[in-house]
Amino acid sequence: MPEWLHLLAVVSLLAGLASAIIIAVDVFANPQHMWIMNVVWPLVALFGSLAALWAYFRYGRLATRAAHHHAMEHDETPPNMTETPFSVMVGKGAAHCGSGCALGDLIAEWLAFLVPSVAVWFGWQTIFAEKMFAVWVLDYIFAFSFGVIFQYFTIKPMRGLTPAQGLIQAAKADFLSLTSWQLGMYGFMAFAQFYLFRHLLGVKLEVPTVEFWFMMQIAMWAGFATAYPVNWWLVSRGIKEKM
Repeated sequence: MPEWLHLLAVVSLLAGLASAIIIAVDVFANPQHMWIMNVVWPLVALFGSLAALWAYFRYGRLATRAAHHHAMEHDETPPNMTETPFSVMVGKGAAHCGSGCALGDLIAEWLAFLVPSVAVWFGWQTIFAEKMFAVWVLDYIFAFSFGVIFQYFTIKPMRGLTPAQGLIQAAKADFLSLTSWQLGMYGFMAFAQFYLFRHLLGVKLEVPTVEFWFMMQIAMWAGFATAYPVNWWLVSRGIKEKM
């Protein structure tokens, strides 16, 4: 493995971790109006790094509980709704989906690495010759589950829905968004695994390496790129809430 790539991976991962910690500390002191965003923002920062850190302090801080209460007391529209461009609202919606993907992928990848039989249950050696493809099935299940949970705690309170209605609407809002995100992410990880590493570098990209998670950071950006236009449509149609 090239030394420069190893160092770049370490720096990138540390930047993401530091950004997540900074945001986590700030949301503890300045909680978001929607409590689920206290979880979403640090998760987004793990892959979004400095860009996520900037976005949080520029736009995320507009949606604090204090800012919302101040607006309500003065019969005003909350600042996150008046000072956030539509394009940024769409980006927040896509990143919201990505946070569930990030958490799901973290759990699935490490679970399949530590307990290889899990990958076998999802088709490795029977349906898929490559373990990675079987793990992708597990990734999707975890990511979709977390995505629906995160979306539920966004849509239900904003629309005043019953738990059953909230769950249905959350699944409806997250299915296309998450699937489009995962397609971009899987596409890049396949490119990294089979071309960049196996073909060009002659090495296999393994889970317990910083290079794997550096590639995953980039893959999340690829997922953001493929999910963004889908989220634009979902938000425009009112299927997902403006954030």
